[in-house]
Amino acid sequence: MAKCVSIFFVIFLMSASNAFSTQEVNGNKSGRVASDGWSATARGGFIHQMDADIDGGGSFSVDRFFVQTSPNYSYGKGNSIAMSLGYGFDSYDFSDETAFGGRQPWDDVHSFGASIPWRWKINENWMGFVSPTLRYSATDGVDFDDGLTGGGLAAFSYRYSDRLTFGAGFSIMSQLEDDAQIIPILLIQWKITDTLSLQTGQGTGAAPGPGLSLLWHPNERWSILFGGRYEKLRFRLNENGAVPSGVGEDRSFPIFTGIEYHFNPRACLSLLGGIEVGGELSLEESEGRMLIEEKYDPAGFLGLSFSVSF
Repeated sequence: MAKCVSIFFVIFLMSASNAFSTQEVNGNKSGRVASDGWSATARGGFIHQMDADIDGGGSFSVDRFFVQTSPNYSYGKGNSIAMSLGYGFDSYDFSDETAFGGRQPWDDVHSFGASIPWRWKINENWMGFVSPTLRYSATDGVDFDDGLTGGGLAAFSYRYSDRLTFGAGFSIMSQLEDDAQIIPILLIQWKITDTLSLQTGQGTGAAPGPGLSLLWHPNERWSILFGGRYEKLRFRLNENGAVPSGVGEDRSFPIFTGIEYHFNPRACLSLLGGIEVGGELSLEESEGRMLIEEKYDPAGFLGLSFSVSF
C-alpha cells in the first residue's frame, strides 16, 4: 500500500518527504522488504484553511500547497538511503488592518527542505534510522541564510511480529531566533485487524510535527482515515513588513478525517477534511523578543493530495 497518509502530515516541507516522516522508519506498510535498486516517490497536495477569528480582532485564512520528491536506493535486504527534496507555499489572507493587533504581519511564506533519510537493518527485528535535514522558511525577499535552519532525526524500531512494530527516537532542529527544538518520537505501526491499522507519522501539509492516524481498509481500492497531529510553522519576515526581519509563527493541532482511493499499489489520491484547534499566531522582533501572541478560533480545512511511486 502506498504511503498516502504521510503526504498530508508532511514538512511543510516537506514534512514535506517525508524525510521528516516517522513512517520512513518502519518501511512500507505491508511489512515486505523492498527489492534492491532505485525507486522514487512523488507527493503533493493543496489545503484550504477557512476563516478563523483572532482573539485580538480580525480574522485570517490560509491556502497551503506542497510538493516533494524522494529518489531512494535500497540495498542489502532492508537498507536504504534517499534524497528528499520538497517545497511548501502558505498564502495567508488577513481580513483587514485590525487583524492581529492592528498589523498586517505577513502574506506568502515559502519553505524549502532537503534531507537524506538513511534506514538500515540491524538484524531480523531491529531497524535504525537517521535523517540529517536542512530547511528554509521565509516570506518573499529574504536571503537564504537568514531563513535557514538545520538538524535531524534519529530513531530505532523493533518488529515484535508481522502485525506490530514499535520504536522511539528524537528529532532536533535549530529555530530562527530561538533555542533548538527537541521532540521525542514514538513509532507505532500496528495492524490491529486485517482491515484496521494504527500508525504514527505526519499528516496534512508540509509543516513538521508528530501525528497519529487510524486507518480502515475495507478493500484494496479504498481507505478511510482518522487522525491528529501537532503543527508548527516558523519563518523569517522580510525587511519591508510590519516587523522588519522579524519572525512569524503559526501553531495548531489539526484533527482530520479523509478518504483515499488507490489506483494501484503505487498511486493514490486522498481527500481530507478537518478542523484546526488550539491555534496560535505570534510575531517576534529580529532578536527574538515577543511582540504579540494571539490565539485564534477553531477553523475548518479541506484538502486534496496525491502520492505516486516509481
